[in-house]
Amino acid sequence: METIVATLAAVPWTEWVAVVLALAYLLLAIRQNPWCWAFAIASSSMYCVIFTRTGLVMQAALQVFFVAMAVYGWRVWKGGGTVAPAPVRRWPMRWHALALGVVAFATLVNGRLVADAAAGPLVPYADAAIAWGSVLTTWLVARKVLENWLYWIVIDVAAAVLYGSQGLHATAVLYLLYAGLAVRGFQAWQRDARGHVAVAA
Repeated sequence: METIVATLAAVPWTEWVAVVLALAYLLLAIRQNPWCWAFAIASSSMYCVIFTRTGLVMQAALQVFFVAMAVYGWRVWKGGGTVAPAPVRRWPMRWHALALGVVAFATLVNGRLVADAAAGPLVPYADAAIAWGSVLTTWLVARKVLENWLYWIVIDVAAAVLYGSQGLHATAVLYLLYAGLAVRGFQAWQRDARGHVAVAA
């Protein structure tokens, strides 16, 4: 226990700020509060710098995507000023199968391109898999697709392991919290999704 406390005490303040902002994003997203996207922009901007410094290339690039999707998500959730706010919806299984196939293919190609012997044989592929899985899942969040939370549970646990291995201990703890909160998010959105038919997102 003392080792864990000492490790977390050594975490830079910038990482702690990013963690708090990211946690605020998720809590607001569970409540379907559009302000979650403002916190997403702030946390992703900070994490872009943090991941760049730690050599997680795909995670750094992912943060740029997150910022762009946060702007898009804000418009969708607010209804773009011209239509009603988007309801929670579902995806049919064939769409999930296709999306996961694309993520797997992108991971293999991307992992090979950014392979770094110094980082170990698995790190580039884990980095790519988490990045591309997050791209898909962030799109699902922005489109209010219920199953996004199930994807996040898997991605968050994998990300926690990756970040911990790279010395980002506070962020690793954050992603374990994310995984737990994703269960709550799924339950909350599932209640709102009842009565809606699975449609293209």
